[in-house]
Amino acid sequence: MNVKTQEGKREQWSSKTEFLLTVCGNVVGLGNVWRFPYLCYKNGGGAFLVPYLLYVGLCGLPLFLLETSIGQYTQQGIVTCWRSLCPLAEGVGRAELLILIYDSIIYLVILAWTLFYLVFSFSSQLPWASCDNTWNTDQCVDFTSLNHTANWTSKIPTTSAATEFWERRVLAISGGIGEVGSVRWELMLCLLACWAVCYFCIWKGIRYSGKVVYFTATFPYLMLLVLLVRGLTLPGAWEGVKFYLYPDPVRLADPQVWMEAGTQVFFSYCIGRGSQTVLGSFNKYNNNCYMDSFWLCLLNGCTSFVAGFAVFSVLGFMAQKQGVSVAMVAESGPGLAFIAFPQAAAMMPLPQLWTVCFFVMLLLLGIDTQFVIMEGVITSFTDLFPVTLRRPRYREGFVLLFCLSCFLIQLTLITEGGIFVFQLIDYYGCSGACVLFVAVFESLAVGWIFGADHMEDAIKDMTTQRPCVLFRLCWRYFTPLVSLSSFIIHMVDYKPLKFNRWYIYPDWAYALGWAMALSSILLVPLWGIGKIWVGTGSLRQRLAVLCHPDDELPLTRQRKRQNTEMETFKT
Repeated sequence: MNVKTQEGKREQWSSKTEFLLTVCGNVVGLGNVWRFPYLCYKNGGGAFLVPYLLYVGLCGLPLFLLETSIGQYTQQGIVTCWRSLCPLAEGVGRAELLILIYDSIIYLVILAWTLFYLVFSFSSQLPWASCDNTWNTDQCVDFTSLNHTANWTSKIPTTSAATEFWERRVLAISGGIGEVGSVRWELMLCLLACWAVCYFCIWKGIRYSGKVVYFTATFPYLMLLVLLVRGLTLPGAWEGVKFYLYPDPVRLADPQVWMEAGTQVFFSYCIGRGSQTVLGSFNKYNNNCYMDSFWLCLLNGCTSFVAGFAVFSVLGFMAQKQGVSVAMVAESGPGLAFIAFPQAAAMMPLPQLWTVCFFVMLLLLGIDTQFVIMEGVITSFTDLFPVTLRRPRYREGFVLLFCLSCFLIQLTLITEGGIFVFQLIDYYGCSGACVLFVAVFESLAVGWIFGADHMEDAIKDMTTQRPCVLFRLCWRYFTPLVSLSSFIIHMVDYKPLKFNRWYIYPDWAYALGWAMALSSILLVPLWGIGKIWVGTGSLRQRLAVLCHPDDELPLTRQRKRQNTEMETFKT
């Protein structure tokens, strides 16, 4: 095993396969299954691929390569890598770390919901398939009975059994964010089980989590294949596929379509969060991160596209069973995972089999991403305090402290009003404006301060391949311009968060949401200003120091040695 375990030394991947599988597990996550297909259908079908692919080319792939190569080149985590490359931009790393912490708070709650559904999937009678349960109301509709389908299409107010199970049994939703209510103890046990799995998989570092991904990163593909084959053989499946891909070029004139394409690329490729930097930092210096980035981005995009066939074939089947349009059953996010698909599976023969396959797939997809989120946070703190946290047993203690802290915070998210808090953190704290803003300064710092040509030299030194000139243009011009434009559009077209399209949050909740967003946005410029303020010398001298890379970086050290030799030769 080629893992450095000595005190004070950073670990490295035991093999390149572990790196590739871990990155694959990180970028191929829940967004590929429950977000991309719906956005594609909603925003012009096949026409949506035009803005999506443009964002991939101008932002997704360039930033993916940039973050991975920064980590590999510096062999440092999110914060300390920027301290080495460009001290003035250290706030970028700290903002990314804060976004990852927000991510770690909400992401495992999704896994707790998934585990809850998985447990109930082994019931002889699926609880979301009937209206005979204690939590059901008089408006409940059982879609497994054809007599009730007519009520659904009529003007009588009705609610599906799957919706009532989600809202009344799982979440027990209160009247608003101000009505927190009690902790859902069943969800608390699921959450505790998920944290236990995550802790014991990463507590020793990548020596352990690198082995776990051999299963967690590959098995979801088997489940996706099973669901894809089953979905395409259902009656009405191809009607759903038609809704998924039927092109509507007129939608391309809507700026919102382009905005959602960009948001999906940043979300799916896990860029602007620093997680790719951490994973790359465990690589050997001469790993070919250039080609790795191409293949991993291609895999991510293809998985999203194929997942759409699995999702919409099932939605087409459900629409045919209900006698309604696919548009009436199409959902995104938790609505797809915890309402639409369970409801559709309940209509199939052997419903328990298909729900187990689906929720096992979601659970493993989510666990992979959670591993990386936690590793990103832990590694960054370890690199900030290496003398303490790299000592024997200190890492395990710190990981335990982090898990317990997140668990205690998450107790507010599994109360009766927890879903309102969950969406507030998700909408403001770890997506949208803050990620776009970080991406702008990330590309500017490398493209103009550290130098795009210097970055190209670093990649060539590591891989023996000089990146295509398009990457230099992206890092300097295209990526910051596209990201900044998206950020401005996002702010101008800002719409306050609503729950279920009807609940409007109180003013104090919106203020809290913007405080979370600004906590990472303002950290970037304020940290830079603070570094300038505490520096010594004139402003020009301070900027010169803060814009100069660390002398211990490979190319900087090499060039310094060459200059010394040249001076000696001249003498």
